[in-house]
Amino acid sequence: MWLRARNYTGISIATSLLVLYLSIHFRLSAGEPTDLMRTTVDKVVAVLKNPGLKSAARKVDRRDQLRQVIYPRFDFAEMAKRSLGSHWRSRTPEEQQEFEELFTDLLANSYVDQIESFNDEKILYLREIMDNNHAEVSTKIISSKGEEFSVNYKLHLANGSWKVYDVVIENISLVNNYRSQFNRIITNSSYDELLRKMKEKKKSKSAL
Repeated sequence: MWLRARNYTGISIATSLLVLYLSIHFRLSAGEPTDLMRTTVDKVVAVLKNPGLKSAARKVDRRDQLRQVIYPRFDFAEMAKRSLGSHWRSRTPEEQQEFEELFTDLLANSYVDQIESFNDEKILYLREIMDNNHAEVSTKIISSKGEEFSVNYKLHLANGSWKVYDVVIENISLVNNYRSQFNRIITNSSYDELLRKMKEKKKSKSAL
């Protein structure tokens, strides 16, 4: 009886340690997308608050630094593919590459435009939902005037790293919004017209 009891105790301890290890490992894994987004946002805020980058003369440098922070965390290739929707498959690899480059520039500029207007906003990290290789990090931004709006980041594991493939602002998906616009232009005109508009947009931003 004593041997059995001792073995049972040993098994119980081993089982408890295993459960403890798995629970700790789960919490660390479950928190990784949120931790990465928090780190990225903190770096963005640091760039925006850098007094040496606030002047209009340093705008190009400021934006370059913001892109260096943003690019590693966003899967622009996946976002480009999702934004073009069903039209993606009908494009050649060369056309897909061209579209991805134009879309990346368009989205990055749009995102930078938005975050450059931030001024002492508070960012709350509300919850994280995990589903295999996908995750959603829900945040709330509170302005200096007390206004609140939600920004949720959808991420997936790409090459071993969590990357954003969509941003949902006040329940409006960035990818779905772009897809609707792109599909309307292609349907009413042509794919070439869409590219022309995207190139025109890129040229106008470069001239600023």
